[in-house]
Amino acid sequence: MIVDMLSCGELCACTILEAFSLSQPTLSHHMKILCRSGLVIPRKDGKWTYYSLNREKFSELISFIDNISTDAGKERIYFDTKC
Repeated sequence: MIVDMLSCGELCACTILEAFSLSQPTLSHHMKILCRSGLVIPRKDGKWTYYSLNREKFSELISFIDNISTDAGKERIYFDTKC
């Protein structure tokens, strides 16, 4: 749902927080994961943090998922792993 909210444009963390029944630290944890993945871009403005989608990264993700789904019936190479 966070990604859906950000698809409409940049939002302040406080606006995102109001939409969920989460604590501020929990939201920060989730936003940190999205930012580390590169899917979300943070921007600080004084004491406020604003978030927006990294549309280029989402395009890459969509292409990757599309390739996986279209290759579903094709032969795959499996590696012998020791873990």
